[in-house]
Amino acid sequence: MNKTRLTVSVAAIMAGAAFASSAQANEVNIYSARHYDSDEILYQAFTEETGIKVNVLEGDSDQLMQRMRREGIASPADIMLAVDAGRLWRAEQDGLFQAVDSEELNERLPESMRHPEGKWFGFSQRARVIFYNRDNFDPSQITSYEDLADPQFEGQVCIRSSNNIYNQSLLAAMIEHHGEEGAQEWAQGVVNNLARSPEGGDTDQILGVASGECGLGVANHYYYVRLLHSDNESDREAARKVGVIFPNQEDRGTHVNVGGAGLVANAQNPENGIRFLEFLASDEAQEVLAERNYEFPVVEGIKKNPVLESWGDFTRDDINMNILGENNPEAIRIFDRVDWR
Repeated sequence: MNKTRLTVSVAAIMAGAAFASSAQANEVNIYSARHYDSDEILYQAFTEETGIKVNVLEGDSDQLMQRMRREGIASPADIMLAVDAGRLWRAEQDGLFQAVDSEELNERLPESMRHPEGKWFGFSQRARVIFYNRDNFDPSQITSYEDLADPQFEGQVCIRSSNNIYNQSLLAAMIEHHGEEGAQEWAQGVVNNLARSPEGGDTDQILGVASGECGLGVANHYYYVRLLHSDNESDREAARKVGVIFPNQEDRGTHVNVGGAGLVANAQNPENGIRFLEFLASDEAQEVLAERNYEFPVVEGIKKNPVLESWGDFTRDDINMNILGENNPEAIRIFDRVDWR
């Protein structure tokens, strides 16, 4: 495949060499906080379609943003890929993105998946859902995120720590819908209902439900689908013990977040960068994201993984993803006030 791939741990001189010819008409340089096999397929498909070589530097979002700030106008980055609207918002606030006015992106992507000024775009959706044990929990008892704070579930809820960006964005959405006071009451209620101190990742919350340690768990949907497709039989068995609830179907809809990207402010190859963004909104790219990484597409009518198809349609909370970033600082303050570790 016509692609160069590095990590931020590689010596700077090697990174410089890999991007030495950054301002060439047949290249695009991507700083990516996504680490999925599906993205490899996307890069190859983009190169095959356009002839543009893809160079990729991988790291977590904070590392990549710090690197771009340090590189300044000399940064070779054309595109930054990230997961979660909160991280995209932080990059935009740091001045790392420039506005893109693309008729194709504006037409294909829902308004809720686009930054109001075109500074970043969401290309995949991940639903933050509630899991329950099929053997010992009646799913009719809980229909909303708000129910997680109900005292009847004291000692039953498992969820990640407050420094997790997915939880920060969930609370940011609660702020939008219930105000700061209402969101804090909800967060305090969840803390009161914890089955254990927050620990581990999303997969650990699902496994905790399967084992019976947790009555309810909160995680992004695709972690569950990964367990179902795991090569490990114990993972598949655990997933079969767990059921999925898409919250708030009777009102605003289930909270969703995004995997997204923006054109870097000092992009050396801006036209190629925009072509890559537009490619991510294509049917081909959307199908790869939905089939290979189990994410929900943002473009209507795209074929999904069979597990996702089996869930059918569900109502999504359609607030603009940028709001999740705008409310992020207050979400962090609320987490601190309620002692959500």
